[in-house]
Amino acid sequence: MAMQLVTLLFIVILNITSTFATTLNEAYGDDIGCPLGTGIYQYTCPEAEAIIFSWVEQAVSEDPRMAASLLRLHFHDCFVNGCDASVLLDDTEDFVGEKTAAPNLNSLRGFEVINEIKSELELVCPQTVSCADILATAARDSVLLSGGPTWDVQMGRKDSITASKKVANNNIPGPNSTVDVLVAKFENVGLTLQDMVALSGAHTIGKARCSTFSSRLQSSSISDGSFVNADFVASLQQLCSGQDNSNQIAHLDLVTPATFDNQYYINLLSGEGLLPSDQTLVNGNDQTRQIVETYVENPFIFFEDFKNSMLKLGGLGSVTQSNGQIRRDCGAVN
Repeated sequence: MAMQLVTLLFIVILNITSTFATTLNEAYGDDIGCPLGTGIYQYTCPEAEAIIFSWVEQAVSEDPRMAASLLRLHFHDCFVNGCDASVLLDDTEDFVGEKTAAPNLNSLRGFEVINEIKSELELVCPQTVSCADILATAARDSVLLSGGPTWDVQMGRKDSITASKKVANNNIPGPNSTVDVLVAKFENVGLTLQDMVALSGAHTIGKARCSTFSSRLQSSSISDGSFVNADFVASLQQLCSGQDNSNQIAHLDLVTPATFDNQYYINLLSGEGLLPSDQTLVNGNDQTRQIVETYVENPFIFFEDFKNSMLKLGGLGSVTQSNGQIRRDCGAVN
């Protein structure tokens, strides 16, 4: 009787696996490098998501800004050869990591949170959960803990064995980007204009340094006849005045700085986008402005589009990941 039960269970698992593989082949074809799915760690590390959530919850409760920082880590990772945790690697004799790339230096935070998560996971289920999956899950949890939507994170990523400062400098959109540049950089990694506007909504939480929005300090920074919010510009000038303002930071969303909502888009229509790359969404392109207006009118559409775009972002590079590993230490190759 026991043997029959074991055989039946094996057949059920085999059928599930076969169905899953068929679905992946239909979606990706025969060239599957690192297919993603839900429930990847159901048997190998069932506590994984709970452990990640617990650490993120603690970090965000101690520092609400950490939610935006963990979300940004995932974003900056995925824009460089896909979501493979390359952003976490320290420099070695063989390559220069991405931490000192222009978009990351003095910008990325939260490495210690990821390291703490990884340390506990290595104790509970050694070399099972990739650092890339930790980044993707921590990003989702950060949004949820800030009042935003949630989604089932697709897992099964591998960690890269190298990093690229050059690609980080070239691929990650900068704070002074125009709409055309933003669209080009997103399309370069396989994301659409719609994805770009939706994912820009991540700036509804977090902060930025004065140096990243210095062009907004000029009252004439928008020279195409678009509306300029003089009071907002004046408040930025006051914040960033003085000889040593390099460490001065401002909320990306002044109204609800720690809440994930659609206020970011409302701010754009009022001329209160902090970064030039934010404000250009309404001043630089009619199509992006229409999407912004839609998100202002209906925050539920924004939430739905954001989570769908996050799933697309999280899948970047997964199909071509064939030589990765599960790092024991997120900062170094095994």
